[in-house]
Amino acid sequence: MTEHTAIGHHGTPSTIHALPRVLVALVAGAVFGFGLSLSGMVDPARVIGFLDIASGHWDPSLMFVLGGAVAVTMPGVLLQRRFSRPLLDRTFHVPAVDRIDGRLLAGSAIFGAGWGLAGFCPGPAVAALSMGLAPVVLFVASMVAGMMLHDRLMARTK
Repeated sequence: MTEHTAIGHHGTPSTIHALPRVLVALVAGAVFGFGLSLSGMVDPARVIGFLDIASGHWDPSLMFVLGGAVAVTMPGVLLQRRFSRPLLDRTFHVPAVDRIDGRLLAGSAIFGAGWGLAGFCPGPAVAALSMGLAPVVLFVASMVAGMMLHDRLMARTK
């Protein structure tokens, strides 16, 4: 397999293994989407049932989904720390900012409010697009519009 160096879409040099990277992304996305579907995270009623602790009809089953996610993630994070670089890229792409500030808190509050009101967060919403339901399509369209608005507003502040 040959390695090619090219300029990425942000103008930075990147090592490209095109086919393996696409295949790994495809498999990871498929496993993630399957897991979201299998766990019930694509069902807004189930998610809201988990978030609505005070209703008297609380559904704690998604706690096992969250526990499973942590159980899978922690060994991966610990393993990542042992490597100097990933297999198919030059560097790991981890957030550089490690402090809690107002932007993080505001973003978390908006995310939580949206999740509580709609019963979707971005991953399950995209996975649920395959069902073709109008509320899901509307949610994802609104989410994309919000992301685009955020990017435009952030571009003005730089």
